[in-house]
Formats: sequence, structure tokens, C-alpha cells
Amino acid sequence: MRAAVVDRYGPPDVVRVAEIAPPRVGTHDVLVRVHATAVTAADARIRGARFPRGFGAFARLAFGVRRPRHAVLGGVFSGVVEEVGAAVEGVAPGDAVSGMTGSRMGAHAELLAVPATRAVARPDGASHDDAAAVLFGGTTAWHFLRRRATVTSGTSVLVVGAGGAVGSNAVQLAGHLGATVTAVTSTPNLDLVARLGADHVVDRTTAGAGWPDRLGERYDVVLDAVGALSPATGRPLLTDAGVLLLVAADLGQTLAARGAVRAGPAPEHADDVAHLLGLVAEGTLTPVIESVHDLDGIRDAYVRVDSGHKVGNIVVHP
Repeated sequence: MRAAVVDRYGPPDVVRVAEIAPPRVGTHDVLVRVHATAVTAADARIRGARFPRGFGAFARLAFGVRRPRHAVLGGVFSGVVEEVGAAVEGVAPGDAVSGMTGSRMGAHAELLAVPATRAVARPDGASHDDAAAVLFGGTTAWHFLRRRATVTSGTSVLVVGAGGAVGSNAVQLAGHLGATVTAVTSTPNLDLVARLGADHVVDRTTAGAGWPDRLGERYDVVLDAVGALSPATGRPLLTDAGVLLLVAADLGQTLAARGAVRAGPAPEHADDVAHLLGLVAEGTLTPVIESVHDLDGIRDAYVRVDSGHKVGNIVVHP
């Protein structure tokens, strides 16, 4: 099968497309022919060994000390089941499924072996591209809005980095939950974020470096998806019972997060995947896709992710 292989850390040029052996299908696995995947910020961090400050040593132990432990990256997938393991029930060849691979990665390939519990039925109203585009940012946004905070009707939410994979989903999901949403993004993304349902939009480009001090409002929930805030700059934006969600926190911020400040990883739950795909199918949640590439264009996708200006997500068709 063809796959994007990363056998050493480095810039996008280290990624090569090669013929490799298909994955083995374990007893509890399904083999999926991948129709769509995404190149996410997580993939780019692993490929380039560019981890949040303080996490470098721990990340190398988890993902590979000298080179990526899994040479085929890719954490989200959508495709069709080709084979099932001997102990798998409830999933059959021909089923359309989507999901997240966890630490096994492997989705940047024509074929992917993944535990059957991670393969969620894809509803007809959500395409393969929709699923690949929404899951990475969507599951993170949902986890922070619903588990790290409690966003309900009437909650005021500030989303910083509203044009990215996490932010574009956070704007929509917070609105779906009944919140009043203020979105902070750069000038090119203002119209997009407004179309996604933000009640108020702040242009970070024209506001300048001191934009938090000029908002003039306090919020029940502040979700920073891009690492623009710290506890010191974020706390003044909170109401008395407000919560600061640092999605892109460094190690020091993560260890110090307590009380009104929340940080940490976002687990991958199959129930969350199913919920998000259902919202897409019913038209409540719109996946934001900046571009679509075939496997031979995956280096270009990585270059765009590394730029820090990606809008929504970049989809790849293996």
C-alpha cells in the first residue's frame, strides 16, 4: 500500500510517499480503506518534534526518542471497512466508518488497522471529508466546553484563535449549546467566523498586541485554542465564577492549572465522535476545510500547517 512515511524528525521535506506492507489486522481490529484523513497540528508537532515548551522530553519518550515510533502518522480517518478481526462484532466489510486512532496513528495511508471500538458508523449526512475535517478540532473543543467547563444557555464564551481547527468548532459548539460567543481571529478570517455563528467578532490583527486589555468585557468561559493567553493575561477576562481554558498550554501552565484555570489533554471518546458526526449530518456543525490534497501533496499540507495560518483543517485523500 502507499503511505506517507516519516522515519526521522524534521521539516515537511522529511515526509516521503512510499510503498509499504499493509498493517496486520488484530483479533479486535478492523481494516479500513482510508478515503479521507487530515494533517493536523498534532501531526506536525510529532513530525517536527516541536512540542509545547517543557513537554519535549516526555513527548520523545511517548512518540520516539530519535525518530517517530510510528512512521505513518495521521490521527483521524474516514473510510470503508475491508476486513474485520476474528473477535469483532457489529462491524462488517463495506461499512462506512470514521474515528480517531489514538497513539497508534497510521491514518496517512491507503489502509489502516484500528481497534473496532474506535470505528464509529459514519451517518449518511456526513461525508468522508466532513469527518476527517471535524474530528481533531471538534473533539478537543467539545471536551473543553463540556468537561473542563459547563457551557449552557446564557453562558458568555470568548474563543481565541477562532479560525483554526479547534477554534472554528468551539465557536459553533458553544453557539449550539446556547452561549453568546465572542470570537477573536485575524482579519482574513472575520467573515468566516461570523458565518459560523459568532455573535461578536474581534479583529486581533488591528487590535494589536494588547488586545485582551481592550475587550472591555468579562466572560464566563475563555477558551484559548492557540496559546495566545497565559493565566496572568486570561484571568482578568473572567467573570467572578469564570473559567479559563488553555487548550495549547505549556508544561508549566498545565502543572499550575487549578481553580479557574483548566488545561491538559483532550481524550478521544468514540461517543464524542458519534455525537459530532451526528451534528454534522443534521447541519448543526459545519466542518471547515481549507484545502484537499492527494497523498502526493501531503508535504504541501504540512508546509501550510507549519505556517500557523491554517484555517480549519486540511484534508488528504490517501
